[in-house]
Amino acid sequence: MNPYESEPADRLVTASADGEDQAVEAALRPKLLDEFIGQERVREQLSLVLQAARQRGATPDHVLLSGPPGLGKTTLSMIIAAELNAPIRITSGPAIQHAGDLAAILSSLTEGEVLFLDEIHRMSRPAEEMLYMAMEDFRVDVIVGKGPGATAIPLELPPFTLVGATTRAGLLPPPLRDRFGFTGHMEFYAPVELERVVHRSAGLLDVRIDPAGAAEIAGRSRGTPRIANRLLRRVRDFAQVRHDGLVTAEIAARALEVYEVDARGLDRLDRAVLEALLKLFGGGPVGLSTLAVAVGEEAETVEEVAEPFLVREGLLARTPRGRIATAAAWQHLGLTPPQAPGAPRGGRGGQQAGLWADGKA
Repeated sequence: MNPYESEPADRLVTASADGEDQAVEAALRPKLLDEFIGQERVREQLSLVLQAARQRGATPDHVLLSGPPGLGKTTLSMIIAAELNAPIRITSGPAIQHAGDLAAILSSLTEGEVLFLDEIHRMSRPAEEMLYMAMEDFRVDVIVGKGPGATAIPLELPPFTLVGATTRAGLLPPPLRDRFGFTGHMEFYAPVELERVVHRSAGLLDVRIDPAGAAEIAGRSRGTPRIANRLLRRVRDFAQVRHDGLVTAEIAARALEVYEVDARGLDRLDRAVLEALLKLFGGGPVGLSTLAVAVGEEAETVEEVAEPFLVREGLLARTPRGRIATAAAWQHLGLTPPQAPGAPRGGRGGQQAGLWADGKA
């Protein structure tokens, strides 16, 4: 299951893309590697792979791009096709539920074409096994008939480049992972890189923005260009309707306050989880199901949607005894821990103090 399917539909800081995001991203996407911002190591490595293939006059090795959503995996796949001056075919793992579905796609590829397979880890097992042979030998066996009379007809495929994208590389079976000649892991963006993304997008969207305004948006974008572009559009609306259209740091901060995205990028769900943990349970430890009931969300939503960012920001920790808040969480919400570190244990507050004294918070 895709964890992002459990996200509330109204989250402004979700890294998954809806219809509006996809339409806007199509206009904002860079077309070449030199235009792509961030991911310096992946860009350099990928550039070498593509240039070497062009010089040899051969199709490049298959490429696997892994990392959280919203960092540019789809964009890079389109850039690969553009750099090779080749057509691109786009599909996804969930859309390929039978080996026949994959055979139909593979048999219609032209020589040198790029096949982009998004969420490749969600492909069905029979299709996965067919893909092994297609990637390695550029051949598939099409089964005709059923039972004892079934016949395997070998079908030769033209050389092609598979670009697989996944948010959960650990779910890929080793035989599939090993068939990719190049694997690039996408990292979250630094604020300075997101500022460049915001400035570039603002230029394409004809939004007037000053450096401080871009920095304010970048700082709340959770290291993800897709979120930065979405926040830019909401700030643009605020600046256009309530001001003169110029996005400054003050305007950006006021706009995102309206949309409940705070200075650290936390939204309503994130703060609800932290507030319940701090105010109701003294900072923890508390079990996931209990915390989810307190927030009024499904346990899966809290675990898969809210917690990863809170953990990455150092605001929450997962321990064998349950979820606990860190010192940064108390500070971010402007609250005081129930007892200072080293205070005598006992009661709910004492339990938290003991965790602090043990260095686990």
